[in-house]
Amino acid sequence: MVSTGSSEGAGFVPLAPPSTWHGWDAFVHRPSVSARDGNGVTCSQTDRENYHSELAVMRTPAMDSVFTAVRRLLLLNRRQHAGARRGLIISGPATTGKTTTMMALGRSFQLSDEHRHPDQGDRRPVLFISVPPAATPKMLVTEFARFLGMPIAERLNQTQITNAVCDLLCELGTQLVLIDDVHLLDTQRRAGAETSDQLKYLGERIPATYVYSAIDVETSSLLSGVRGAQIAGRFKIFRHRPLAYATEQDKAVWDDLVQAMESLLRLRSHRPGTLVKHAAYLHARTGGRIGSLSHLVREAALVASVEGTERITKGLLGEVELDAYAESQARPSRPVGRK
Repeated sequence: MVSTGSSEGAGFVPLAPPSTWHGWDAFVHRPSVSARDGNGVTCSQTDRENYHSELAVMRTPAMDSVFTAVRRLLLLNRRQHAGARRGLIISGPATTGKTTTMMALGRSFQLSDEHRHPDQGDRRPVLFISVPPAATPKMLVTEFARFLGMPIAERLNQTQITNAVCDLLCELGTQLVLIDDVHLLDTQRRAGAETSDQLKYLGERIPATYVYSAIDVETSSLLSGVRGAQIAGRFKIFRHRPLAYATEQDKAVWDDLVQAMESLLRLRSHRPGTLVKHAAYLHARTGGRIGSLSHLVREAALVASVEGTERITKGLLGEVELDAYAESQARPSRPVGRK
């Protein structure tokens, strides 16, 4: 068990949610936490804990493929009217890195847009929201307004909020709309069907490229029926699968990912190459899911730092309990004791 002792909560500043412009812009421009100062000297215990808690996002082949696909869609949509614009749905099992990929995409696009428009600080090139549970059309468009920081009076109806949101996003030059958790839209129910219609209408009014993410959208109701046919006719699907470990090429990709993650560790006694040596074990424990791998390595690093061992071993990795899905899918038995 991790005991943070006197450092618990020290210097802790909660991160604003990226579903607001303030939080999103902070995410885009937030500098990485450093575990070393400018002279290469190791920083305080709290700084090192913060560093391992964050640990940089690794670029994966799936992420690169999504970036390429969206760059092409942005070009394709540049001179198209509303009904002809195309979008992308990132679909796959939970904890495979869909939201991480989407946020990295938005961050990259915004930084590029700022480089192209250095004197237009009032631009909002990217919008990022999550579909609320049991969403209604008004709830959905209110999430758009909340991202923009628009005050929403109770007397305003859905049409008034929608018009205000669409007008402002056009004025602010929004070109990329990212919507997470669209699998929550149950189009078999009236509210979900109407919210799906609202999403289509927003796509008609806001001249942007839309990227959705969803858990296994192919098996959801979103693509079924007449409404689903409209979405399927405008969106291509990118399947964000767990990383495999079957062929030599699969193993090389996974090993490179583990090696890159290990190179970021700032543990005084960690033996370089330990995680790469256990790459097959790490894949078996996580099922090739990036979210589970990140959890495993970060928690192990934090335990090693807090307990003072300053190194990750296979035994320590085995003591870290992952999300319920990863634990139920793990192939090998967990090792007992640290080696």
